Amino acid sequence: MSQLFIIELNYTVPLEQIDAHMGEHMRFLKKYYAKNIFLASGRKVPRTGGIILALGSDLKTIEQIISEDPFFNKKLAQFKITEFQASQTHPTMKILLDGLGS
Repeated sequence: MSQLFIIELNYTVPLEQIDAHMGEHMRFLKKYYAKNIFLASGRKVPRTGGIILALGSDLKTIEQIISEDPFFNKKLAQFKITEFQASQTHPTMKILLDGLGS
């Protein structure tokens, strides 16, 4: 069964360095959207980092995926991963999660 994960990124370098690697980061995101791992992502407001909502079998798998992110392996951001079990969801989200988690 799949679990939900919130991946929080906090930039540790100036935005100019983040922007210089944004193309690589976007390719990384697209790879895992195509594999139905990432469900949503975006910048925090104010722009101090980002959030990724992911679906995975376990924390170790998500950590392995995150290790591929150029923001991680180039040490441009700190990452915090929070695993949670959704006890309630919007009906549309439940359909999505049931479909991807099976």
